[in-house]
Amino acid sequence: MDRYMPLTGIDLIPASLLIDTQAPLDVLQAMADYRIRTVTQVLENIAFRAEIGCDTVVLSDFSKLLAIPLRDGCDLMGVIGRRLRAQGAK
Repeated sequence: MDRYMPLTGIDLIPASLLIDTQAPLDVLQAMADYRIRTVTQVLENIAFRAEIGCDTVVLSDFSKLLAIPLRDGCDLMGVIGRRLRAQGAK
């Protein structure tokens, strides 16, 4: 695994947002947790509102916005999984 991995969805070369795949596991987990919990909190706030007065375009844009930190969190969890599997294989 390369030391620095670009976040998913960034197709520019060179990528400017990278994950340090050799960062301590607790740091990677904390960053994934932060991103996933933030998205979860926002989605829960929307889901439990009594009334949502947004049109389809706003909700579509909002869901695209929330997908970014969720995907980042999943990328971080993927790095953690690969590192843990590599440790187990040793």
